[in-house]
Amino acid sequence: MKKLQFKSDINAPAAKVYNTMIGKETFRLWTAVFNPSSDFESGNVEGSWEKGSKILFVGTNKQGKREGMVGFIRENIPGRFVSIEYEGILDGDNEVTSGPAAKEWQGFENYNFETNGGTTTVTVDIDVNDQMLDYFRETYPKALNKLKEICEA
Repeated sequence: MKKLQFKSDINAPAAKVYNTMIGKETFRLWTAVFNPSSDFESGNVEGSWEKGSKILFVGTNKQGKREGMVGFIRENIPGRFVSIEYEGILDGDNEVTSGPAAKEWQGFENYNFETNGGTTTVTVDIDVNDQMLDYFRETYPKALNKLKEICEA
């Protein structure tokens, strides 16, 4: 597992960037870079980003099978910081949180929002397994550019 960091300067207030990042409709837009069917779910609520909440990041693969990540919101300070701890993967409707497949994906994804004047710097620190390093190095900057585009529109 390696730690990667990505940054983006967005010409918008931190509150707007934060709300765009986690808003149901806008989340789908910027994370479509990772998977066109990207979405999130949490219990009986359509995606709760409250501290302590379980959250599923879901999409379908090329064969149409549901897959994704099982995570928990470890911290959420609106407009300042979000921490997600991944405990495993979603395989169809099964949450796999133990064993080798889960272990490959366990780690953190943290978002920091810092405002300087009218610009917000979003810093993402993420734990990535060795097989996905190149993918994330290539794709995460594209996703942050999409978030920037949405926020600045």
